[in-house]
Amino acid sequence: MQKDQTDTIGEVVTQTIWEGIQSFLDLGFTLGSGDQKFRLDVWTLLLVVLSFLAARFFLKWIRLLLTRNMQEPDKLKFISFFKFIQYITYIIVGFAVLSASGVNVTPFLAASAALLVGLGLALQELFQDVIGGIFIFIDKSLLVGDIVEIEGRVSRVVEVSLRTTRAITRDDKIVVIPNHKFISQTIINYTQNHKTTRELVRVGVAYGSDIKKVEALLLQSVNEQSGVLKKPKPFVLFDDFGDSALQFSVLFFITDSFSDPKIKSEIRFRIDQLFRENNISIPFPQTDVHIINKTV
Repeated sequence: MQKDQTDTIGEVVTQTIWEGIQSFLDLGFTLGSGDQKFRLDVWTLLLVVLSFLAARFFLKWIRLLLTRNMQEPDKLKFISFFKFIQYITYIIVGFAVLSASGVNVTPFLAASAALLVGLGLALQELFQDVIGGIFIFIDKSLLVGDIVEIEGRVSRVVEVSLRTTRAITRDDKIVVIPNHKFISQTIINYTQNHKTTRELVRVGVAYGSDIKKVEALLLQSVNEQSGVLKKPKPFVLFDDFGDSALQFSVLFFITDSFSDPKIKSEIRFRIDQLFRENNISIPFPQTDVHIINKTV
């Protein structure tokens, strides 16, 4: 008899606790009016929080799975792109949970659509930057360490993020480049396929100069220069018969395009020295004026 009373008391206590939990979960408030009215209770809010936590755990597992074999620079770029995917996923999960809980999400969707249209017009360039960043991550058209030329300025890429790309110029200044420029403008990437690039230095010599000696001196100037590759071999082109000089170009290959102005400067110093030592003159631009005196 005493055992039955104990069991009955236990059942009553359990039922009371469960009813208390249900009462707590049913607590809520009503939003809107008329057809747009809906009720938001504690259970729905709790379900949304649990769904966000589950989505966060799942996305983190996916990110670790996809980046486990990536190099550190590629991993950092992928994480930046993956954050954008996370935001989209959280929004979808939130609306899906509210809809499954019986909440009418149509007003939210309508308001979100209007808000997105307004934001799209106001932040059009920002969205272009984000889309540009996504394309960069997908097709790998730009990597950290690449040397690029944009708007006449050569710089080395130090960071690629979802909205902007950071690069350092030859004068050690940081340039923040919006990503939409990489999909709307023609960009020269010096190191997309390999680090080796071909450079040249132009020079003019006076008419009557020994052009074979000029060729030999130009090749000597680049072969003695540190930073110039021996293979492929440098070579000289006879470009043109200019108005005031014979035009030559000496072409050579280097692996550091970022420092090529310094290399070219040193080559020009050496060319001037060799030409002086061998009596090869670099003429000034000149024009001959013939005056004809006609007498009547």
